[in-house]
Amino acid sequence: MPELPEVETVARGLSKVWEGRRFASVVCHRAGLRIPFPADMARRLTGRRVDSVGRRAKYLVTRLDGGLVMLGHLGMSGRMVISGLRNTPPGRHDHVEFITEDGVLVTLTDPRRFGLLTLCDAAEMDSHPLLKDMGPEPLEPGFDAGVLAAALMGKATPIKSALLDQTLVAGLGNIYVCEALFRAGISPQREAGSLKLGEIAPLVTAIKNVLQDAIAAGGSSLKDHVRPDGELGYFQHEFKVYGRAGQRCPDCPGAPRCPGIQRIVQAGRSTFYCAERQM
Repeated sequence: MPELPEVETVARGLSKVWEGRRFASVVCHRAGLRIPFPADMARRLTGRRVDSVGRRAKYLVTRLDGGLVMLGHLGMSGRMVISGLRNTPPGRHDHVEFITEDGVLVTLTDPRRFGLLTLCDAAEMDSHPLLKDMGPEPLEPGFDAGVLAAALMGKATPIKSALLDQTLVAGLGNIYVCEALFRAGISPQREAGSLKLGEIAPLVTAIKNVLQDAIAAGGSSLKDHVRPDGELGYFQHEFKVYGRAGQRCPDCPGAPRCPGIQRIVQAGRSTFYCAERQM
């Protein structure tokens, strides 16, 4: 599933071809994906001008004139693909087509159909069921050690699981939590409430830095993530621990006694870490 950097990358790609343009045509080739599309979605979008394309947590947020908002989630395999107009029929996994007034085609493609698109009024967005319980955005200036310390206070769950809780921090996923904990030198098995402010401050820095590095690299392309322009993300080549079980821990201060990167399972998710470096 795309995490914050991948969704941010998609939003930035779409903003280049959507912002300031109107949808000349919107066509839905099926009734919905994970949830049904609003019955009149294509009609309500056609003719609207896109004011901005952004992100909230792992959701795409497209704001249109008249106070309409389109919320999107890419699920496990969804892609937003930019292309010129074509003369061939859409593929079997091409579910929604957006054509701008200047002839740019964006196609929502989703083989597994776990994504979604829905509409809401801008005034109701923060209270929308998909977004109302989301925690703070980790890249916003207001997300600091004090905010995270307050969220973790008294929590007996492992810090890895706590950081994946979208009500505590929005947008973090398995890859970037593993990488951030490695950078901060914190064991994923530590009880969340046991972290001191002096440990949380570098963790916040690590979270921000790893997300910013991943966005700069276009996200991580492991299975399905592709940028809207068709290019792959490259941050997977910079992983320090994720997916590297059994390999040497990079620059480990515990070498040569370091056993290397280990994989454990927490709450059904694979966790990768260095037991020597992360305490």
